[in-house]
Amino acid sequence: MDTERTVEPEEFALPRSRQANERLHALIPGGAHTYAKGDDQYPEDLAPVISHGHGAHVWDIDGNRYIEYGSGLRSVSLGHAHPRVVEAVRRELDRGSNFVRPSVVEVEAAERFLATVPTAEMVKFAKNGSDATTAAVRLARAATGRTRVALCADHPFFSTDDWFIGTTPMSAGIPAATTDLTLSFPYGDLAATEELLTRYEGEVACLILEPATHTEPPPGYLKGLRELADRHGCVLVFDEMITGFRWSEAGAQGLYGVVPDLSTFGKALGNGFAVSALAGRRELMERGGLRHSGDRVFLLSTTHGAETHSLAAAMAVQTTYVEEGITARLHALGERLAAGVRDAAAAMGVGDHVVVRGRASNLVFATLDENGQPSQQYRTLFLHRLLAGGVLAPSFVVSSALDDADIAHTVDVVAQACAVYRKALDAGDPTPWLAGRPVKPVFRRLA
Repeated sequence: MDTERTVEPEEFALPRSRQANERLHALIPGGAHTYAKGDDQYPEDLAPVISHGHGAHVWDIDGNRYIEYGSGLRSVSLGHAHPRVVEAVRRELDRGSNFVRPSVVEVEAAERFLATVPTAEMVKFAKNGSDATTAAVRLARAATGRTRVALCADHPFFSTDDWFIGTTPMSAGIPAATTDLTLSFPYGDLAATEELLTRYEGEVACLILEPATHTEPPPGYLKGLRELADRHGCVLVFDEMITGFRWSEAGAQGLYGVVPDLSTFGKALGNGFAVSALAGRRELMERGGLRHSGDRVFLLSTTHGAETHSLAAAMAVQTTYVEEGITARLHALGERLAAGVRDAAAAMGVGDHVVVRGRASNLVFATLDENGQPSQQYRTLFLHRLLAGGVLAPSFVVSSALDDADIAHTVDVVAQACAVYRKALDAGDPTPWLAGRPVKPVFRRLA
């Protein structure tokens, strides 16, 4: 499918992808290795199975080409198969990827990371974000001797581990005794957080949150959290899985000038390769090391955590960001896209229903019904029209590989989708335009 023309939604079909999805479900629980990639997140029988990608485009096994947003759940911020990253990875693959002792690449990657994120004093690499955030929680508990964890309730995901998943609707298999140790606080509300810390005085090991996501932190908020953590003797943890690199090369902590005790990075760090990082104050990090006199903390001891090719990818990503001004480019592309989508929605009379939110480098969209409430049915309608137009967009998170033509085509397709959206709003019922069941939220109790 050429992205310069739009297929009529009624004609749009993905027979090979549908068959492959059936095979996936027969072999893999949920049909994907990440719930956010499940076919329940897409219109019925219209979940593309990807063949390959290059730059800002992907191709499905039915032969359709799409402009892709939210690449790799925000991990592929430079575009697929970025030459600088691929070259660095290939160079290490020829030299071996895993040894019985640390590779020199490990110290080089650590030096590069700490030069890029100078607010941290030590770093340890892993393969995924969940392990890094759980390691931060473990360090905080060890350092404070406390058991409770306070997480920001307004942020959707921190870890696959029990301390977090037990707080979601998908809590099956997690003991209540574990979940009871996790508390929550609202983003942007210092008074509520202070009340929580006072109520559980001396019990909270850490405050963990994304420093920013779809809204900017209120003035003084992050600084206020820093002061609260210090006053109540708990560890401040920034989850920078999303904000890392997209907000600045040094993450949100580098942009807003507030230094956490610990922080976690991933996603954009490897441009699709599996690498994450836990970083922070030496006093805390060294508890997982060999040069202290206290009880040892089992900290991110993973067989594959320091694979040379993934660390090489991370170094190439950091070099590319700094030398090519990638963060600024992401913001510029996002601003152009957001303005175009908002104009298109307004022109079609749905500006209050198709709403673009977030920092320009991390855009999401909301689909609201006749009453201004979030609607999975209207999201289904919208996604269907985008797919038929050659736009794969569970979000509007940009990669630096997009160009002006990609943005222009996306805006054109959004305009066509918004025209149908207006018809559904006028009818008071989007059902005739769904062609199947609506998409579903990731976190729900029943399948």
